[in-house]
Amino acid sequence: MSFVKLTASTLAIAAVSAGAALARDNIQIKGSSTVLPYATIVAEAFGENFDFPTPVVEGGGSGAGRKALCEGVGENTIDIANSSSRIKPSDIELCASNGVADVMEVRIGYDGIVFASDIDGAEFAFTPADWYNAIAAQVMVDGKLVANPNKTWADVNPALPAQDILAFIPGTKHGTREVFDVKVLEAGCAATGAAEALGDENECLKLRTDGASVDIDGDYTETLARLDANPQAVGVFGLSFYENNTDKLRVATMDGVVPSTESIATGEYPVSRPLYFYVKLAHLGVIPGLQEYIDFFVSDEIAGPDGPLAEYGLVSDPELAATQAMVAAGGTPMAPLN
Repeated sequence: MSFVKLTASTLAIAAVSAGAALARDNIQIKGSSTVLPYATIVAEAFGENFDFPTPVVEGGGSGAGRKALCEGVGENTIDIANSSSRIKPSDIELCASNGVADVMEVRIGYDGIVFASDIDGAEFAFTPADWYNAIAAQVMVDGKLVANPNKTWADVNPALPAQDILAFIPGTKHGTREVFDVKVLEAGCAATGAAEALGDENECLKLRTDGASVDIDGDYTETLARLDANPQAVGVFGLSFYENNTDKLRVATMDGVVPSTESIATGEYPVSRPLYFYVKLAHLGVIPGLQEYIDFFVSDEIAGPDGPLAEYGLVSDPELAATQAMVAAGGTPMAPLN
C-alpha cells in the first residue's frame, strides 16, 4: 500500500508547548489485533508528516488494551486503547478505581467478522444456527437439549460439506470474540430454540470441549497458520485481514450474504461491528502530539472513504464528520453507557 505524504496545507501541524515535555515524548497505544493494522498505518503516516515521534502501537487484544488504559495516569501508562468491541462497565469501573476519571470514545469505522477456509477447500454457506449447532456444548435434537453429537458440518446441516468440524475462533480476550458471541452464538442459540430451553443466554456461550472448537489467543496470523496446518478447518477473521489474504482464504457467506465493504456499509451483512479507540483525557496536553494524532486519525484524508484505511479494508463511518467535530473540541468524555 502506498501513502502520499500530506502537506501542511492539508493538515495543520501544531507545535508542542515547552511545558508539555515529559521523559516520554512518544504516544503509547495498545489493544485490538483487528485495529492494529489501521493504527499502524496511521502511526507511520503521523511520524512522516508531523514533528512528533512515530507512536508505538502494540496488539494484545481489546480487553488487554482497555485494561492497560485503566491502570492509572502518568507516563508509565498507555495513552490510547484500540478496541474492536465497545468498552464495558467493568472497564469503566477499573478506570475509576485507578484514578482514570475521563475517557474519550472515538469510533473509527466498521469491520466485518468473516468465516474462511483454505482457498482450495470446499465452499461454505453458513447461518448463525449452523455455527451454534457445530460448536455449542448443548444443542436441540428432536425437541430436547442434548450434549452436542455433531461430528461433521453435514451433521449440522446436510447442505454443508461432509468434513469434520474444526473451528478456530478468537480467544476470550479478543473484541472479535465478544461480537462473535452475540451475533453468531447467541443468534444461533435463539434461532434453534436452545435459548428458550436453556433459560439463560449465558448458557448459549458454553462450547464443546472435545477439540472441535479451538480458541486462538494470538492474532489472525496465528489463525491463518492453524488453517495452513489443518486445511479442513474453518477460521474466524476480520474482513480486512481476509481481504489482504484472498490468495490463501475462501470466504463463506452468512445468511446468504457475501461479506464485503459494500454489504457491511449497507448493513446487509449480519456479522459486523464498529471499531474504536479510547483516549485517556488526562494525557491530552501532556503527552506531545496526542491531540494531533487523534485529529489526524479521524481526518477525511485518513479515515474517509478514499483514504488509506479504506484501501486496507475499513468501512468508513458515515458519521465521520460528527466524530471529527467531537475530537476537535478536545477532551470530550464519553457519555454513560446505554
